[in-house]
Amino acid sequence: MGQTEGLADRTHATRAAAAARGVDAVAARMRVLDASWPRRDGVAVFNRVYLAVTQEVGRGVAVGRFPDARAAVTLDVRFAERYLEAVEAATADRLTPACWRPLFQLRRHPGVRALQFALAGINAHIGHDLALAVVDTCHGLGCEPADLEDEFDRVGDILVSLEERIREDLMPGPDLFQVADPLTHLLGSWSLDRARDGAWSAARVLWALRDFPGVAEELRGRLDDAVGLVGRMLLTPLPD
Repeated sequence: MGQTEGLADRTHATRAAAAARGVDAVAARMRVLDASWPRRDGVAVFNRVYLAVTQEVGRGVAVGRFPDARAAVTLDVRFAERYLEAVEAATADRLTPACWRPLFQLRRHPGVRALQFALAGINAHIGHDLALAVVDTCHGLGCEPADLEDEFDRVGDILVSLEERIREDLMPGPDLFQVADPLTHLLGSWSLDRARDGAWSAARVLWALRDFPGVAEELRGRLDDAVGLVGRMLLTPLPD
């Protein structure tokens, strides 16, 4: 390996490590929240899931899984900040985005299962926050949504793999399958893949409307309300 190639590799490694620290800072905030909430709290259930996703993104950045580490970290951090801002609003008794309200309102309901809490949080974050985070990132980096598609897809792949694990870990066992049949039906009506595809389409439309702020704001409001409605259905209390 020549000196130029060696320098390029070291530079890339240094930048990747610096970028990963941005993700680590977000993960640290989530760990603080995890330590402050009861384990069965519905928002805590989602927070643990999201912490696992964030840590996986950080590891991916550190090992060069993302071709553009800066773009990946910017997207990941802008994405996480929307969830953390919703937490701060709820903690201060301020109004949260409509997409998050069902989870915060029902976080201690005894008739809602852990899997419902986890997927309702994912629904809010993917269905609403991800689209806005893409737009935020494009503004911040001076790029187009198409420039972020690889990073968007790689983060989405991590989410899909974790969603499968979440369903396996939190779904009631075979002996409870008949009792849990309403849960199976309810959660089978929601798809992370469809939510991710919808977020990408919404991000592209919002970016195209960036010179029409009134129309873009109306679309954001309708998206927020629609995702909140889905979240409320996902959190339908079920009999024991």
